[in-house]
Amino acid sequence: MAKGRTQKFYDKNPAANQRRLKQQTDYQKTDKGKALKINANKANKELGTYGNGDNLDASHTKKGIRLASKKANRARKGIHA
Repeated sequence: MAKGRTQKFYDKNPAANQRRLKQQTDYQKTDKGKALKINANKANKELGTYGNGDNLDASHTKKGIRLASKKANRARKGIHA
């Protein structure tokens, strides 16, 4: 799979990548970050896609939680922006 524009940027700017990784590490330790991880894992387990390597994610939409490809879901949510 080819690298996206954001990953190419971080490959060329290691200092920026380190700042991003530190920010993400700190965020994952907050109550909000922990709650998001817990809810996402719970939804994946309920949908039967947790840990089975099918490349699907639980997508939180206005209509509820649905299955979506990891690539489409994460691009739409701006996780890698």
